[in-house]
Amino acid sequence: MSTYRLKNLLSPQSVALVGASPRQGSVGRAVLENIRKAEFKGPFGLVNARHSEIGGVASVSSQDKLPFVPELVVITAPAAEVPGIVDQAGQRGSAGALIVSAGLGHGPGSLHESAIAAARKHGMRLIGPNCLGIMMPGVSLNASFAASMPRAGNLALISQSGAIAAGMVDWAAQRGVGFSGIVSIGDQIDVDIADLLDYFAMDHKTRAILLYIEAIKDARKFMSAARAAARVKPVVVVKSGRMAQGAKAAATHTGALAGSDAVYDAAFRRAGVLRVADLRELFDCAETLGRVEDPTGKRLAILTNGGGIGVLAVDRLVELGGIAAPMTADTRRNLDAVLPATWSGANPVDIVGDADASRYAAALEVLLDDPGNDAVLILNVQTAIASAADIARTVTERVKAYRDKHRSWAKPVLAAWVGADQTIIETLSGAGIPNYPTEDDAVRGFMHLVRHREVVEELSQVPPAMPDTFAPDVAAARRIVASAIADGRKWLEPVEIKHLLEAYDIAMVPTYAATDIEEAVACANEMFAQGATVVLKIMSRDIVHKSDVGGVVLNLTTADAVRAAASDILARAKRLRPEARISGVIVQAMVVKAKARELILGLADDPTFGTVVVFGRGGTAVEIINDKALALPPLDLQLASDLIDRTRVSRLLRAYRDVPAVKQDAVALVLVKLAQMAADVPEIREFDINPLLADETGVTAVDARVAVGVPQRKFSGSGPANFAVRAYPSRLERHIELKDGWRIFVRPIRPEDEPTIHEFLRHVTAHDLRLRFFAPMKEFTHEFIARLTQLDYARAMAFIAFDEATSEMVGVVRIHSDSIYESGEYAILLRSDLKGRGLGWALMQQIIDYAKSEGLKTISGDVLKENVTMLDMCRQLGFEVKPDPSEPDVCDVRLRL
Repeated sequence: MSTYRLKNLLSPQSVALVGASPRQGSVGRAVLENIRKAEFKGPFGLVNARHSEIGGVASVSSQDKLPFVPELVVITAPAAEVPGIVDQAGQRGSAGALIVSAGLGHGPGSLHESAIAAARKHGMRLIGPNCLGIMMPGVSLNASFAASMPRAGNLALISQSGAIAAGMVDWAAQRGVGFSGIVSIGDQIDVDIADLLDYFAMDHKTRAILLYIEAIKDARKFMSAARAAARVKPVVVVKSGRMAQGAKAAATHTGALAGSDAVYDAAFRRAGVLRVADLRELFDCAETLGRVEDPTGKRLAILTNGGGIGVLAVDRLVELGGIAAPMTADTRRNLDAVLPATWSGANPVDIVGDADASRYAAALEVLLDDPGNDAVLILNVQTAIASAADIARTVTERVKAYRDKHRSWAKPVLAAWVGADQTIIETLSGAGIPNYPTEDDAVRGFMHLVRHREVVEELSQVPPAMPDTFAPDVAAARRIVASAIADGRKWLEPVEIKHLLEAYDIAMVPTYAATDIEEAVACANEMFAQGATVVLKIMSRDIVHKSDVGGVVLNLTTADAVRAAASDILARAKRLRPEARISGVIVQAMVVKAKARELILGLADDPTFGTVVVFGRGGTAVEIINDKALALPPLDLQLASDLIDRTRVSRLLRAYRDVPAVKQDAVALVLVKLAQMAADVPEIREFDINPLLADETGVTAVDARVAVGVPQRKFSGSGPANFAVRAYPSRLERHIELKDGWRIFVRPIRPEDEPTIHEFLRHVTAHDLRLRFFAPMKEFTHEFIARLTQLDYARAMAFIAFDEATSEMVGVVRIHSDSIYESGEYAILLRSDLKGRGLGWALMQQIIDYAKSEGLKTISGDVLKENVTMLDMCRQLGFEVKPDPSEPDVCDVRLRL
């Protein structure tokens, strides 16, 4: 989460190369040649103790003999020399180093650790080691050993593989695609993917960010950075290792379902990152995102001179979730006026195989003016009748004229010239038209744009509020789990599981533990008296899947039947699993719901991302059916519903034939409760409810297994240590009584507070809004309020205050930390009719206390000079108040903590 000094490394004013070699074919020589060819504009120096010049470039023997202090030091020297070089650079005042060299090792006492220690001593940043290098076309810097330098553009590439980065450069050179920066991160001893996401997210020259990932080291840091970046620009990732079998050793069904790559997929989805399968798709994304804006919808008009390829494009479009734009009567009439009678009369607009440049141009103009589509795809199959190159030139002219006419926003135009030569590719690329080798690639490119627009909308959705009646008994749940861990047990007993579910208001069938046969009969008789049928299950902490040993007997209706079944179950379990510890049998009321759906819900523990929520179709064959979806907690009802909708079984939750729909939100609510349980009790390693029966009356857990212990992954910072995404910090809720007896409830802001914020703003005068936002505010859009309410608690905090008597919102205060988490900038706003009662002072104290607890060193803010009330309060709170030298109407206020 730190962009500290990254600008010095990625946009340096001066550079030194330490360790270049005169040997042709060496890494050091290749880096030197690339720096020279790129014609870096700032001071450049070469350091090599063994050679006075290399390749015509004069060299000095040590860094202290350079006539300037380089901002960036590029290191290609042998690994053993790297820590000393970093230390020397730090002593001279360099901001950072790019370590291309490999072989630094890992662990205590390694060169890797020595290099980190040297950098930290001087506040330096390090990229690498063991990397291709960096390429920053905007500052003419190619500090890499790639074969070529990309042109300047608006795409950023962050790659864990040097080979992938080099391949992207070669592809981009052929397609005319430019980059704002390419960074090969290597072993990430300091600067990592998250740091670079933060940097390029704030870089106005970068339009989209491309990632090649092999593994994530710090999942919480990555998720925080990725979520922030995806809100402002497209982030696309290709990850290798999709087929890794991460769930082989899982003990529960949910654990088996939560394979490693599936968890990465869930993480990318939660962050709003677009995932593609391979480099070809990544190239398609680069082609599309680097040239055109997102469409307003997913209706695509297709213009083609070949009917077959047009139909293939529609097939792929519909398969990927797009819509073939319907043709209005007006559009059809306009096309009839400019096309021969043999045209297709529908979308795809097939203008026939003899179509020349003028026919393409006439049809294209009609489609560009048609409000019934959101984008246009132009396809061309080369013929001997009309020149494909002439058509391409004419199309680019028409597209340029259209864009000049619609400068504020123009609908995307994409192209695929099948079998096109390099001249045609250059013509289309030179006009900024994304172009692809096939119709399939083009449609995928369009859908990447659509998906990004949808992601931005999803990230800003307002979730429905949780029922007010949900108040879990957290203390009871923690006692149950702590008792089991204290006993040295890894699994909860069935009765403990029932009590755990009860603590979170999740219904489970009546469940009793019987240590012997006669106790089982006694428990069953109580159920028979209530008209219930009974099921018996083996009770053993060593037998997780009971049906594997015939440890489940259903439909028992008499005491004799229970006695016989219990005897058979115990004997069979002892015979098949003689080593297992058998405690008796579980006696449950048998639930018969003919039209209920069997579902599986649970929690799994991932070594990278911590706790994961799993949902899918339940029953004994869950792994065979493999109908599941995963999500990272915490969840709200919207996220839980989205999780459900990603499975095939979700269709069965709706009404069909004589089967009523499952009770609305019943399943989603259980998922939210499980996620909350995982936050409250991180020692729950795996939780498996299978099956959960769901019908029109609600949901009931029939069987469940719970594994407990120390979580595999513990994240630093506040919030649940097992969550990669920080959960709502309920520990920060406060009840405050002000001096006049006014009672206020203060809590962290939540995404569902958006309607509350809108209502609150109706009670704030235009004058007070101008003092807060430094400009007149005429309206507050959904997008604007969403940015205020949907916080990443790892980066920012906002507290909203409610009048306890009326439940009305009366004020809000917020703080946002800087990139190195040392200072935070605050802002505060109160209802105009309630000022002067001490609320502002109380909220400022709240945010100061929070900043101290988070380890921030200072709080700062900008206050208009005319806002004398705020300035007086700042002085009383101990803030230093100074005029802002760059803004004569603004004061800078700062409090050292």
